[in-house]
Amino acid sequence: DFINMGKGSGCIPSKKKAPVNNDPEENEPLSAVVESEVPKNETTSRSIDVATTSETSKKLKVYVVFYSMYGHVESLARSLKKGVDSVDGVEGVLYRVVETLPKEVLELMKAPEKVDDGVPLISAENLVEADGLLFGFPTRYGSMAAQMKAFFDSTGQLWREQKLAGLPAGFFVSTGTQGGGQETTAWTAITQLVHHGMLYVPIGYTFGAGMFEMDSVRGGSPYGAGVFAGDGSRQATEAELALAEYQGRYMANIVKKLGQKS
Repeated sequence: DFINMGKGSGCIPSKKKAPVNNDPEENEPLSAVVESEVPKNETTSRSIDVATTSETSKKLKVYVVFYSMYGHVESLARSLKKGVDSVDGVEGVLYRVVETLPKEVLELMKAPEKVDDGVPLISAENLVEADGLLFGFPTRYGSMAAQMKAFFDSTGQLWREQKLAGLPAGFFVSTGTQGGGQETTAWTAITQLVHHGMLYVPIGYTFGAGMFEMDSVRGGSPYGAGVFAGDGSRQATEAELALAEYQGRYMANIVKKLGQKS
């Protein structure tokens, strides 16, 4: 709470001599004297803190939630965040979903050991804090990996209460081959959004000429950004990362427009 500085309450008596008027009814009220003892800089600092907090609270959040076994989806996720952060008033926040496979199985699949890079794990309850959502995952036979599906399965209570209804959401994916599900992986994931009442936000062909280039192999589709992993050794190209960054910026602008109308 702000502190009343006694504005308009009259002159403040000096600590070294008594007030000229000795009539107790006309003397300065005791409350004004006590309030005058509060340092002025304390009130100033509190005002600044409140203003700063108020400005920070207005920033919209886009959660970039991903599962990445070999790092391909994560590379897209970081580019997406970069795109979100480029839009004034919007911030991208990275989250991982929980791994469901035991360590022994991951070793047999030659999955690199996860290092602590500061990206926290997400729980279903965190989703309601976001103003927009971007989900990233690799494909398994044309649909999302089981780890991401397990996360969606954990959102039952949110579905029951329709806590995510009206929230804009999109997808980005990784596949092993060109025919491995760049579109179907996102397409089959739309059912998750539908049951929650979320608003699916594809990028369409808004990326322009970059969507029509045929000079090189490039992941991504009108459904969202994508990367081809091949046998695991192929990393995301500049073109794939550029499309991911664009999708982040595109989603951030959608979220910002919706936020201004609310």
